[in-house]
Amino acid sequence: MSFDEIVRIAPYSLNKREKEELLTKRLLELTEHHRRQCPAYARMLESIGFDEKHVKRYTDLPFLPVRLFKELDLRSVAEEAVVKTMTSSGTSGQAVSRIYLDRTTASNQQKTMVKIVSEFTGSGRMPMILIDCPGVVKNRAMFSARGAGMLGFSIFASKKMYALDDTMRLDVEGLKEFLANYRGQRILLFGFTFMIWQHFYQELMRLKEEGITFDLSDGIMIHGGGWKKLISEAVSREVFHQRLKEVCGLTKIHDYYGMVEQTGCIYMECAYGHLHASIFSDVVTRRPIDFSECTIGESGIIQVVSAIPESYPGHSLLTEDEGVILGEDDCPCGRKGKYFKIHGRLKDAEIRGCSDTYAEKYQS
Repeated sequence: MSFDEIVRIAPYSLNKREKEELLTKRLLELTEHHRRQCPAYARMLESIGFDEKHVKRYTDLPFLPVRLFKELDLRSVAEEAVVKTMTSSGTSGQAVSRIYLDRTTASNQQKTMVKIVSEFTGSGRMPMILIDCPGVVKNRAMFSARGAGMLGFSIFASKKMYALDDTMRLDVEGLKEFLANYRGQRILLFGFTFMIWQHFYQELMRLKEEGITFDLSDGIMIHGGGWKKLISEAVSREVFHQRLKEVCGLTKIHDYYGMVEQTGCIYMECAYGHLHASIFSDVVTRRPIDFSECTIGESGIIQVVSAIPESYPGHSLLTEDEGVILGEDDCPCGRKGKYFKIHGRLKDAEIRGCSDTYAEKYQS
């Protein structure tokens, strides 16, 4: 099944049986494609004696530890076909993942992201405030996870501004002018969780004490990148939402879960605080003792699958995160598919999330 066929389907419209049938077919095709095109992947499949005849559903397919992309160059296209290399976040001295994209995979990532995010923001572009500095996207050839996030979400912007300058200070006058120019319009805000808290919320609080306020009550905020640093400061999801509402009127706030190794297939948070898997991807939780599949409500290691990657074998990955699947096809928000919660990084796993990595540097 081609990705062009899949992308025509509404992101949260298939029930468990329909989605399982679609993903099993597509992921089997991707597994065979990467076995033919990526010698290193082929050797891995051979070493475990993989036989596709034993695959009854996509959860039976082998998965790669996400850390392998830090240790090996895994490509399923010729080097000259690579148009973009994406890198994961990493603190100083850490290895970073390198993800190689050809035009097809890069295009499909963008199409997928548009389909998913539009389900939460509505169709059409909006004036957009990027809560970061412009310097983060300057190297277009090799994107960091942070830069990729900024560029990726910028496709939803009719006009955009960076809320921070390159010293990470809030551009107060620029923000005033931008909001005045688009008064009465819905505004989209995007940033990484810790940076929003540290450089946006806290500065808005300081300005409010001086009598300077901003009205973002018509805004929609999308943020991601981890909660590790904020939780250590006793900032929960509820506190994060409440404080932003108090300081600038924001009420529509969506977290998301995603990773550079499967860009495009993000898991957006609904109004009930649940992260949702679209038809383009899925999550599986596995027991650490034997990697068997967990039941709903049982915490385990998160595995992610994606229908997108054709230029690298990243369609079935075991992450370094722990979480729990809360249910399937029955979220009160009405979206079909699995919905879940992330507990955080596995013990002793490297700090890697965009927001948490930045927080680590900020504190050093």
